[in-house]
Amino acid sequence: MSRVVFRPSIFLDRDGTLIHDFGYIRDWRQVKLLSGVGETLRQIQQHGYLLVVISNQSGIGRGSITAGEAQWVHERTVELLRDCGVRLDGVYFCPHVPDEHCACRKPAPGLLLQAARELKIDLARSIMIGDKSSDVQTGKAAGCRTLLFGPGDLPDASALADHSAGSWFDIVDWVLRDED
Repeated sequence: MSRVVFRPSIFLDRDGTLIHDFGYIRDWRQVKLLSGVGETLRQIQQHGYLLVVISNQSGIGRGSITAGEAQWVHERTVELLRDCGVRLDGVYFCPHVPDEHCACRKPAPGLLLQAARELKIDLARSIMIGDKSSDVQTGKAAGCRTLLFGPGDLPDASALADHSAGSWFDIVDWVLRDED
């Protein structure tokens, strides 16, 4: 009988964490990786972490962007990461507006829990990385460690996270510290 192996994951917010946040991006040509993203994720992935994007895309629900435009932005992000030697293991997004109170919109943990079931992820060994307090709250609600990237959206946002980092180059040591 084969045994199911659950692996750790790095859950990643997209806009403002992986790529520059220009609001509701409609044009794939606007997609630009943040400095250090590719190099850092490649190193982390080499240590056996799955890489999974978890993103709120309420622009779809608001009618500001179409599902097709969102898909183009996603495909361009995947392409830019692939050019850096990084492969995403999954992408999950919520198209709903906040007023819908769905289970998949961050800070609800629905998308992380779905990814954990589908990809056999060990949530206790996983980390949610994002630039907003809702990213940190999502990771905490799912039982993950959390890392706030950048200054956050609230004055005390970094106090909510297990760790905070101002650049992608600052992230590798913290993520991999327990690996040795």
